[in-house]
Amino acid sequence: MAVVERVGVTVFTTVTRSVVDGHGHRHPGPPREVREALLTITDSDGVTGHCLAAPDTVREAVITSHIGPALVGQDSLDRERLWHRVARRQRGAQGNLSDRALSAADQALWDLAGRRLGLPVWKLLGGARAEVPAYASTMCGDDIPGGLATPEDYAAFAKDLVSRGYRGIKLHTWMPPMPYGVDRDIEACAAVRDAVGPDVALMLDSNHWYSRSEALTLGRALDELGFAWYEEPMEEASVQSYRWLADQLRTPILGPETSWGKHMARAEWVAAGACDILRVGVVGSGGIIPAVKAVHLAESFGMDCEIHGNGSGALAVIGATLCGRWYERGLLHPHSDYDTPAPHLRSIVDPLVDGKVRMPDAPGLGDDLDVDYIASRTVASWGTGSQ
Repeated sequence: MAVVERVGVTVFTTVTRSVVDGHGHRHPGPPREVREALLTITDSDGVTGHCLAAPDTVREAVITSHIGPALVGQDSLDRERLWHRVARRQRGAQGNLSDRALSAADQALWDLAGRRLGLPVWKLLGGARAEVPAYASTMCGDDIPGGLATPEDYAAFAKDLVSRGYRGIKLHTWMPPMPYGVDRDIEACAAVRDAVGPDVALMLDSNHWYSRSEALTLGRALDELGFAWYEEPMEEASVQSYRWLADQLRTPILGPETSWGKHMARAEWVAAGACDILRVGVVGSGGIIPAVKAVHLAESFGMDCEIHGNGSGALAVIGATLCGRWYERGLLHPHSDYDTPAPHLRSIVDPLVDGKVRMPDAPGLGDDLDVDYIASRTVASWGTGSQ
């Protein structure tokens, strides 16, 4: 038996070509230096598993007080047991142990298992499909000339995306601090539908704080435009508001995206009839283990479950299951180059070929880390267990 010997974090500098506004929305920007973190779990045989994360997510206190003590000395292949062992520490952590930190630990354990056994994680999880159609997920609306500043900009970009092979497009429209409104969203959705025709699947992820009446007005417009789903137009803490909305629209309601509670919260949404398509993310909902539980929950009720976000963890769950139809590829923008990897990666995990993304073949999650680049730009490290 190989046990977890060390849980460590390496913080390094890398380059991004985007900026985040005051409300957390990402837009194109000039190249700038940022800090990234790599969580590494090492077992007693020297096998490692990795997961990239924000430095604040896996800060020193989180590793030395919570994740490290829960994992060090434990069988590295006991992923289900170890997920619960870490998750149960959240109750006493006073908010210091987030679902994102839990997810990073869980993904690193899965990566370690795949590397130890010589298999990609999606195969370890069940191996349901080797490729999946990708939809283009746009950045939020902006005021950048030639960007996503007008309905016409969205329409032109949508035509370009279809020419690249996408058969589905999700619009993130304008949100604070940009001027926003239902009428503007409807104009953008109508312009895109007119630009791409009836055979391209369209989805909308709008401003997240519309009122019930605003969300209903926008949803009825989507009914007429034949949208494939409608995502997070209201505060997701109000499950009954989503039940009320779903009861009145033909367009499927997708959710929840951000509700705290992992797979348990998704069960409440299904039981309440608050969504027609279930939503779960690997990063934001606690990891691969709760995401797979949510997918099988949806499957039991004859529902689709769409995985939120991109990356190797999302692909692992999608490749292992069958009740979701898409992979979310993005965020995309007319002024952003998605296909060039960040400097700390030798290649991207999700190249698009004929509108589809293939599951990684490499053992583990499949992230192609440039370990030499990371080592040469390390600025801090911490951890617990043996060196």
